[in-house]
Amino acid sequence: MNVTQYLDEKLKNGTVHITLIDPMKQSPDAAGRLALTAQEVGSDLILVGGLSGLSQRNLVDTTRSIKEKISIPLVYSPTGAEALCFTFDALLFGSLLNSKNPSYVFGSQAQAAIILKRMELETIPVGYIVVEPGIKMGEAANIELVSRENYWLAANYAVAAELFGMKYIYFDSGLGAAQPIPAGMIRAVKKELSVPLIVGGGIRTAVDARRVRQAGADMVVTGTIIENAGYRERLRSILSALKD
Repeated sequence: MNVTQYLDEKLKNGTVHITLIDPMKQSPDAAGRLALTAQEVGSDLILVGGLSGLSQRNLVDTTRSIKEKISIPLVYSPTGAEALCFTFDALLFGSLLNSKNPSYVFGSQAQAAIILKRMELETIPVGYIVVEPGIKMGEAANIELVSRENYWLAANYAVAAELFGMKYIYFDSGLGAAQPIPAGMIRAVKKELSVPLIVGGGIRTAVDARRVRQAGADMVVTGTIIENAGYRERLRSILSALKD
């Protein structure tokens, strides 16, 4: 069973939880321990990603440490072609649709496309849309952020990605965002989609997670909460809100 099939099966039983780990924020050993904790409390998938600047060595070491400890899928979401690893279970082949920098929309993906195809790594086409505030992501990728009030534009971006043939649509308000994407925007987007909707950014509490789930998110991504002490119980409460 590949990762896409695994997620399809998980979605039949409700909302999927994804734990995001940024290799730049801790040692490879610490990343492995975080991933194991996430699996133990019920997370469905580990996603490795972050902003640019990741070295090949750090990526490989982090991947090895995580895979030694977990049995759930490990997926990579690269921001460019400078660091690649082929021991992941799959790669999110994403296009950052509201970036004004062509490298984030298509350019970096083109640099790695032939290699990825020849390595026969499962690639999952994903349309990324970044909503205010965007935090560092918005600055790094020169993104024309979607306003938190502009539900119409958000839905149009999502449907455009679906029409391009992307398997999942991923809405993100940025690493470290103070609050999640508005529930009204999630509902407006979900109403127009026939492919799964992934939502991340600013989800730190069980209340946040429940609102995002009830608004229509098929998959919920959390990352920042695992970077602080006491993350096991906070993550457990979020999983409870998503899975109940």
